[in-house]
Amino acid sequence: MKARAFAFAVALVIASSTAQYGQQPSTRAGYLTPPKVVVDILDAPPTPTVIVSPDHRLVALLNRRSMPTIADLAEPIHRIAGTRINPKTNGRQQRTGSIIAITLKSISDGTEKKINVPPNANIANVSFSTDGKRLSFTNTKDNGIELWVADTATGQAKLVSGTDRLNATGGDPIDWLKDGVTLLVQLVPSGRGSAPAEPRVPSGPNIQENHGKAAPAETYEDMIKSNHDEDLFEYYFTSQLAMIDSTTGRKTLVGKPGLLENVTPSPSGEYILVSRLKRPFSRLVPMNGFPKEIEIWNRRGELMRKLADLPSSEGVPINGVEPGPRNCRWRLDQPATVTWVEALDEGNPKNKVPFRDRVLALAAPFSSAPIEVAKTEGRFSGLSYTEKGIALLSESDRATRRVRTWILESGAEPRKLWDRRQQDAYANPGTPVVRRDSGAGRAGGGGGFGGFGGGGLIQQTGDSIYLIGAGSSPDGDRPFLDRLDLKTLKTERLFRSTEKTYESIVAPLDDDAKSILTEYETPADPPNYYVRDLAAGTKRALTQFKDPAPQLAGVAKQFITYQRKDGVKLSGTLYLPPGYKKGERLPLVMWAYPREFTDTDTASQVSGSAYRFTRVTGISHLFLLTQGYAILDNPTMPIVGPGETANDNYVDQLVASAEAAVNKVVEMGVADRDRIGIGGHSYGAFMTANLLAHSDLFRAGIARSGAYNRTLTPFGFQSERRTFWEVPDVYGKMSPFFYANKIKAPILLIHGEADDNSGTFPIQSERFYMALKGHGATVRYITLPYEAHAYTARESVFHTLAEMINWMDKYVKNAGARDAAAAHAK
Repeated sequence: MKARAFAFAVALVIASSTAQYGQQPSTRAGYLTPPKVVVDILDAPPTPTVIVSPDHRLVALLNRRSMPTIADLAEPIHRIAGTRINPKTNGRQQRTGSIIAITLKSISDGTEKKINVPPNANIANVSFSTDGKRLSFTNTKDNGIELWVADTATGQAKLVSGTDRLNATGGDPIDWLKDGVTLLVQLVPSGRGSAPAEPRVPSGPNIQENHGKAAPAETYEDMIKSNHDEDLFEYYFTSQLAMIDSTTGRKTLVGKPGLLENVTPSPSGEYILVSRLKRPFSRLVPMNGFPKEIEIWNRRGELMRKLADLPSSEGVPINGVEPGPRNCRWRLDQPATVTWVEALDEGNPKNKVPFRDRVLALAAPFSSAPIEVAKTEGRFSGLSYTEKGIALLSESDRATRRVRTWILESGAEPRKLWDRRQQDAYANPGTPVVRRDSGAGRAGGGGGFGGFGGGGLIQQTGDSIYLIGAGSSPDGDRPFLDRLDLKTLKTERLFRSTEKTYESIVAPLDDDAKSILTEYETPADPPNYYVRDLAAGTKRALTQFKDPAPQLAGVAKQFITYQRKDGVKLSGTLYLPPGYKKGERLPLVMWAYPREFTDTDTASQVSGSAYRFTRVTGISHLFLLTQGYAILDNPTMPIVGPGETANDNYVDQLVASAEAAVNKVVEMGVADRDRIGIGGHSYGAFMTANLLAHSDLFRAGIARSGAYNRTLTPFGFQSERRTFWEVPDVYGKMSPFFYANKIKAPILLIHGEADDNSGTFPIQSERFYMALKGHGATVRYITLPYEAHAYTARESVFHTLAEMINWMDKYVKNAGARDAAAAHAK
């Protein structure tokens, strides 16, 4: 009887508690699956990726698996020095679907040849030799990474690394030399031994300290945290450089093993530019900020010249650069000349100096003093050379957001080529066309010409070079190909995508650009590659890729423009689901990502095109189209202000942009105010939380992988470069965490448990959820095991989409009309 009485009493307590606090829904569940139409689209074979051979004879079609599994992501990894590596393979963690097949296709006649890849292929780092006669690729096995080379004439591939394993912890470990036969590779050192064992009992605390030196830094994930991490980094990232003959497999070791950050052969193949990392390793910045020595070796690994001995990048000023040599690159039009940049303002943009940077050059045998190539009043942005030795030098100024480009010729004064606002898309002249057969490594040594010419030697015919651009205009993007005369500085338009289509230029196929390779698409036609004869005005299909998602064939879209109440012009792409009937008001979801601008003119510019094919992959919000939603994709949310002041009025401008977008879709008759949701990823999630905190425009929101408390990113975020201590009010007003008590609309929070993005640590969502729950909000918080900033595992993608659909169905599609009197006042 006593036992029964006790049980009865417990039942009463439980019932009372349930009545008092309300029954909490169960949160125990496995991975969800979205509707079948979504599953079918995601599981369909992806459209092949295409790469073009340097001689423009072939394209390689790379077939991939759709998505990795969660089991793939759950493989043990080490998270050190800003990277994630697989200790079994000695390579990077694989987070995307691997390449499983390679097909070579002739550009001239379309004939195909399959590469005989190894069984159970897991391919990456596909690259043509400089002459296009061979194709190299890595194949990852359970215990290491192999190097394979295929003959492009026969399609026959063979293993050339033998029993050696490649070291791909630092990225792509392969470079072709200009002879088209020799490969410069990074290997796991022979006889390396076992990895350092983690101490079972710590020998002491982990300590960091500073002695009076200012060292502001962004917040980074996966940093070195202990002495054991340091030992692991040194063990896994130490490589042995070697030359491998792709025809015989003969291996020649180059130098001694070391922590090789970057390795680039000279265009002549006689020298190697090497960046070697060294201790002490930083615990605040990734490996690219570690102390390093930059050296020039010969092919035997002998030191020819030490260019720099650089300390850790800790302490570099905000918006500043390292004070020592940086941007070390081979000059691609010369056999063996290296160029680099040195700051003349100690790397600090606050120092007032007549010139900020200077560019230096040094030619083989590297025994003389370097010569000065140029000085820049602004910050150096890039340097690229044409085939005839003419240099294009770029400099920028953050305060004015302007970029200038100069033409440098031997024996002549610099000539200004362009001087434009950096964010002015309408005035963007395009990117110089480059050749990628210089033999100066996969990075090409171009120096990243501020987005221009990175990765090759600029193609020059006579006095002219060619420019490829997006062609942004008030009517949307219309890609173009121009010829620019470097003597007269006049341009000639050779090709422009026609109206109501989108055709981008892949590459000219001859020196005079009479024939070009393009990628053509329309809203009804999936992207395919074409060969265009510009003189004849004809085009020939090279590929016949099918629509990977015919389920979306009935989707309609249009480009819409509207205006914010302060006069800033806005735009977005409106998608309507299959079967939509004109005049029908649908549930609508907006998906956006704010951007900062210094002036209203550039903020008002149109970007994108309504004439592109609708591609839906991964965790795309466009999958909501399959469930009867309208989507306003990328409604522009410009945050405008001169200099560094844009965010001073962030919330007001954000709400004004969102209000204008809502008004537009309601006026068009495609949506009603009571069934509109908002969502975004990363900075778009931040935007979503702010809009729910500061407006009543939306019934519900989805915020994925966001940051919500800006005091946790105190040295800047996005384009904000003022620190928390300089503008604490701005950081506070922009942080939705501070306004969690004002969020009444339902919000879905999703975050990868292994988010690797600077600023969006998982604790951001964790603490935001606690704040929301503490104030009685309607909120669901999901963390995805093993997922980073983007979610890639099949199970995670399925679950994310199922959650998004369920959330919007419940709180937007099936939401009743709001009672204006009961609406939340802000």
